[in-house]
Amino acid sequence: MTRLRSAEITDGPQRTGHRALLFADGLGRADLGKPLIAVVNSWNEIVPGCLHLPVLSQAVHRGIRRAGGVPLEFNTIAVCDGLAQGHAGMRYSLPSREIIAASAEIMLQAHCFDGAVFVASCDKVTPGMLLAAARVDLPSVFLTAGPMATGRWKDQTLTLASMRECAGRFHRGEITGEELACIEEVALPGAGTCAMLGTANTMACLTEAMGLTLPASSTTPALSAAKAREADRAGQMAVELVGTGQTARAFLSIGSLRNALRVGMAIGGSTNLVLHLLALAQELGLDLDLRHVDEISRTTPYLSCLVPSGSHTLEDLDAAGGISAVMQSIAHLLDLQVPTVTGRPLSEVAAQARWVDRQLIRPAADPVRTDGGLGVLWGSLAPEGALVKRSAVEPCMWIHTGPALVFDQLEDAVNALLEDRVVPGSVLVLRYEGPVGGPGMREMHMITSLMAGMGLASNTALVTDGRFSGSTRGACIGYVSPEAALGGPIALVQDGDLIAIDIGHGVLELQVSDTELERRRAGWQPRPVPEHGVLGLMARLATSANRGAVWRWR
Repeated sequence: MTRLRSAEITDGPQRTGHRALLFADGLGRADLGKPLIAVVNSWNEIVPGCLHLPVLSQAVHRGIRRAGGVPLEFNTIAVCDGLAQGHAGMRYSLPSREIIAASAEIMLQAHCFDGAVFVASCDKVTPGMLLAAARVDLPSVFLTAGPMATGRWKDQTLTLASMRECAGRFHRGEITGEELACIEEVALPGAGTCAMLGTANTMACLTEAMGLTLPASSTTPALSAAKAREADRAGQMAVELVGTGQTARAFLSIGSLRNALRVGMAIGGSTNLVLHLLALAQELGLDLDLRHVDEISRTTPYLSCLVPSGSHTLEDLDAAGGISAVMQSIAHLLDLQVPTVTGRPLSEVAAQARWVDRQLIRPAADPVRTDGGLGVLWGSLAPEGALVKRSAVEPCMWIHTGPALVFDQLEDAVNALLEDRVVPGSVLVLRYEGPVGGPGMREMHMITSLMAGMGLASNTALVTDGRFSGSTRGACIGYVSPEAALGGPIALVQDGDLIAIDIGHGVLELQVSDTELERRRAGWQPRPVPEHGVLGLMARLATSANRGAVWRWR
């Protein structure tokens, strides 16, 4: 083993104070000279996906010690997008990705760790930790939290996606207040990431596809003994990687990022995966943009109908063989030579997958559809691109033209729905919700779930420069770039303008003449944005969605 990075704080007479501080932590002299492995946790008591992480981290500690390392744990923040949904708090979710990355970077660099196990959980935690791993470039292993069990009510399987649509069903009189109260109490049985293919589970699956986790671990149930065994093994692997000298960037290549995109398209993952992989590519200095995303999506078969695009949950996907089986199905499209933290190339991981259900995970030769779950749209309303989860769009809405109904913030659009002011067939336009204009790029799931619950998913579209939850379904087009706050065409839309959508051909057009748009632009003024706090930083530093909404000093 080469000289440990931690020797900077443990070796030599000039480090006597450093050693004294480590002894104050409870380390013994025999621990000096062993690899110091950070357990980067995201535990807290408010995010259900984080509740069980102390138990998993204890297993990580055991694995590190068994392999001859010294575990030292610290925490990052974590925002529950579900609890932040539909109000001003959602503006803080995407900025938390940058804070998580920065806080992990600070702790890992300031204390000279030799390696790390990232115990990742909900929403922005996994992408933030991926950015930190790429930035610090230590030997790193990821342990994802695991999905929550599904809920049950009468004969229905429940996830957070179905729970959110209940508000719309209640508004339509399809369920009573008493029934709604019963559903609320049984929908989410306990700890774990919500059992649908939202952003949390999507990013867990993609982290596995990049080779940073144990095979098949991204879908292992949160509270299972198997997940605890994975935690133990993750700790061991981190120490082993220190011995081999393989750091995070050994696994984070253009090949592994393209593999992750392929897997995301094959399972119909959250649109947020594009935002986070573009950010990771920028951190790594790799060439990946929306045109690459478009090409990969168009040439990747869609294999699994998972909630919210279908009826199967993450438990079902795990039982069917998990992400390793998905990769076996599309092996001909993957870069199989990329390494994994197991020490085996991806080709071996995919070949050894336990693929037991070929209806839930379809063979590539017999897919649900021949193209991927996400689509990139271009046109006069989105010159730099927009995204749609086309696997969650009903066929009748793949081609749609309708009059715009424009709102400058989410709350106004929600009120219009609840007051029955939205005419079926319209195209709702929600703007000034982008990374800069929000600021913070809120998820629009409060309105998309209402639309679905009120029966509008089959006749009414939504276009926004904000983003979506992974549980969104319907003709919901987001991440429109340039955003309204930067003067994008979406800032110029007026009520009644016709908007044409063609998801199959990747088209999003504002049917207004160039002359009229120039007239409107002459009278357009940027809206004021916050100057202080995290949102002030977001407004000043964030790039647009097509560049991952990362922070850049400019």
